[in-house]
Amino acid sequence: MPVISAPDAFNEGRLYVDLQPIFGRSLYLKCEGFNFAGSIKLKAAIEMVEAAERDGLLTPDSVLIESSSGNLGVALSMIAASRGYRFLCVTDSRCNLSARLLMEALGSEVQIISDLDANGGFLGARIDYVRALCASDDRYVWLSQYTNPGNWGAHYRRTAPEIAHQFPRLDVLFVGAGTTGTLMGCARYFREWHRPVRVVAVDTVGSVAFGGEPGRRMIPGLGMSMRPPLLDESFVDEVVRVEEADTIRACHRLARRGFLFGGSTGTVVSGAMEWLAEHEDRDLTAVAIAPDLGERYLDTIYQSSWLEDLYGDLTLDSTEVPAGSRGTERLSGKPDRSSEP
Repeated sequence: MPVISAPDAFNEGRLYVDLQPIFGRSLYLKCEGFNFAGSIKLKAAIEMVEAAERDGLLTPDSVLIESSSGNLGVALSMIAASRGYRFLCVTDSRCNLSARLLMEALGSEVQIISDLDANGGFLGARIDYVRALCASDDRYVWLSQYTNPGNWGAHYRRTAPEIAHQFPRLDVLFVGAGTTGTLMGCARYFREWHRPVRVVAVDTVGSVAFGGEPGRRMIPGLGMSMRPPLLDESFVDEVVRVEEADTIRACHRLARRGFLFGGSTGTVVSGAMEWLAEHEDRDLTAVAIAPDLGERYLDTIYQSSWLEDLYGDLTLDSTEVPAGSRGTERLSGKPDRSSEP
């Protein structure tokens, strides 16, 4: 039994769920929510805070500030409380109530932005607010998860090696795309590995991370209303875009079997199952990364009134295999590696 004195000292990275009995296709789901922050964002938060400490950017008077849709804000709140820093999270109305309450319970301040940016999202407005505060007071230290190399470095050094150790014959890896820190860290690692691994990014319909038209996105976590500065498409083989209705169906199907996961995980699972359905003639070792658990979504994707208000008579048929309706695309300029193992 581990004994710890700081909350970020515990993070279970060896747990996988075999989804074959639930979805009928072989996929191992790497669970990243079993830590005191409740999500994969703990890894990036630790990396970025410790880098700022090493660089002398943080002093006892510093106020950490970050734009977050929820999970990174919770992780930074936990670390700030543990290390004696103040923290201000700049979020928007899509942030789950439970995430906001968690941050406040940990002693952080939460600023909710309600103005939309030019792409119909909140991200640009959140970043503008952060920049204005930093310009007005030099006590603010912005970690900038959107540009900070520690965001992808955490997954290059930790998440990807954990997967490689467990699955030495890995063929395909599915990673959700938000800031693309997890995606870029894992993709860079496996590009250097001893065998080819097909890296499939899973995005949400309405996100402009990989181009396309912006659209309504109500589930926080994945997707961006701007191109992620960390993204290098040369490391990504394919992109699968998933409708939010399919995200919700995947979450509910998992919950009916006792696995309560969050919206980001539902999106990744839905996209992975669609891709696997198109490649079912091949015997593949496939892994998907589950960034979060489901408790923070009890008042949204697991709440019937919320679903009805936003999606109408969405049918949650637990016998239907969820799949993103926009399909899979191969990135231009990338070789077709579908014949590789």
